[in-house]
Amino acid sequence: MQNQRIRIRLKAFDYKLIDASTAEIVETAKRTGAQVRGPIPLPTRKERFTVLTSPHVNKDARDQYEIRTHKRLIDIVEPTDKTVDALMRLDLAAGVDVQISLG
Repeated sequence: MQNQRIRIRLKAFDYKLIDASTAEIVETAKRTGAQVRGPIPLPTRKERFTVLTSPHVNKDARDQYEIRTHKRLIDIVEPTDKTVDALMRLDLAAGVDVQISLG
């Protein structure tokens, strides 16, 4: 796999899960002899929702909720065949969304 790069994008609602997953990916890639750039923290997306608590009147009574989506980026430069096999067998947490692209 000469002159290739694997870009891994991770998304999660819980920052502890995403940090543990990035540490596991980086450790696996370094153990197999690949060069790793990252993890690079991307901006956190904050989605806010405002809900009226009163069923009829009282517009002043509102609750606000927020969902934070944390994102990380990892580049694996010059991956070996062992690196790809190890990453395929890697079992990550259920709350982490993983997107892999080859470049």
